[in-house]
Amino acid sequence: MAQKPSIPKGTRDFTPAEMARRNYIFDTIREVFHLYGFQQIETPAMENLSTLMGKYGEEGDKLLFKILNSGDFLRGIDHKLIEDGGYIKLASQLCEKGLRYDLTVPFARFVVMHRNDLQFPFKRFQIQPVWRADRPQKGRYREFYQCDADVVGSDSLLNEVELLQMIDEVFRRLGIRITIKLNNRKVLAGIAELIGAPDKIIDITVAIDKIDKIGLDNVKAELAERGIPAGSIEKITPIITLSGSNEERLASLETLLKESETGLKGVEELREVMNGSVALGLVADLELDVSLARGLNYYTGTIIEVKARDVEIGSITGGGRYDNLTGVFGLPGVSGVGISFGADRIYDVLNTLNLYPSDILGVAKIMFTNFGPTEATRSLSVIKELRKAGIPAEIFPDNAKMKKQMGRADALGIPYVGIIGETELANGTVTLKDMATGEQKQLTVGQLIEELNRN
Repeated sequence: MAQKPSIPKGTRDFTPAEMARRNYIFDTIREVFHLYGFQQIETPAMENLSTLMGKYGEEGDKLLFKILNSGDFLRGIDHKLIEDGGYIKLASQLCEKGLRYDLTVPFARFVVMHRNDLQFPFKRFQIQPVWRADRPQKGRYREFYQCDADVVGSDSLLNEVELLQMIDEVFRRLGIRITIKLNNRKVLAGIAELIGAPDKIIDITVAIDKIDKIGLDNVKAELAERGIPAGSIEKITPIITLSGSNEERLASLETLLKESETGLKGVEELREVMNGSVALGLVADLELDVSLARGLNYYTGTIIEVKARDVEIGSITGGGRYDNLTGVFGLPGVSGVGISFGADRIYDVLNTLNLYPSDILGVAKIMFTNFGPTEATRSLSVIKELRKAGIPAEIFPDNAKMKKQMGRADALGIPYVGIIGETELANGTVTLKDMATGEQKQLTVGQLIEELNRN
């Protein structure tokens, strides 16, 4: 018996209808990227593990898909690691490459390798798939697309303001109501200083970043597990649960972090970004969220996360500033800031809210029937003229029963059918049938083009 086909968990096939919807998302994002002056690049699906490892924190490293070396991959390995169960070290001997976890680290590698060919500040965008060995669940996949935009080579906070405007524009065009959450890594560093545990900044951020998922009590428990004293945890609690308006939260942070120069710098940067964004106007809600950490070690300043207001799902966009990411590849001192649109989660949100345009399927506007070789040849000649005029058109390839031909047009949602039979051949016309109303008109090719362009 033939094996039933399947695909790996956390991956998906996409039908033509689904691809039309996904392309609507990609095209919308791409148009806004171009509008703001970003240029497109691409990087390989696989990177050297030396490029990827150590950039995402301990949890991120565990989620890297590693690629087994080709050929005799067992040659030269330490077989004692197999006996002792040293699988993490063993993996590094078996695998030299891995699938990219995100687009930001490969971009940093790209900047370093191509720095002599780039004009700084360099504004790039990238729309490609990434892979994570995560546990699949609603809104979380092992293979998914990211749509990234980054600016490198500039310290100016105007870049953050522009990125927030870009986020606002994308979701305004898609019709999704959103909340943009902001924080600053310097504020988090200030909190770590305040409780006397500056060396625990990574443990603190990884834990508090989960507050929306696991709740405050579980965050406290995780902080304790990570070695944060009970007294320090109590000092953190009122900070990560701040309430009031954004200005009130900023004022509270200034008071709470008054002894931390780093923390106050973070508050100052937050105020500049938020005031600049509000001054330009936003459709989205803008919220200061001190618990926001995003769990990625390379952020050094602004942290951005976007949530859909009308659908329960994880972050649909995120990003932030990284002042030293290229340094690990031999190019120190290049500051960058970027955002990443989670296209797959945006797709799920649009599906849930049914926000797609009615004409999104992108099917032909007209399908010609096929009554035989002579009629088909004439139909193809007309179709060529329609396509020259920018009108999507096709022909039913077989001389089948009319019911079958019309059924295909109806099933695909093709709005018009063109009919060329003996009468139309004789007088050089086309009968145009409106599939919605059933109305039929005999038209010349010129009239047909005008009619289809009007509707």
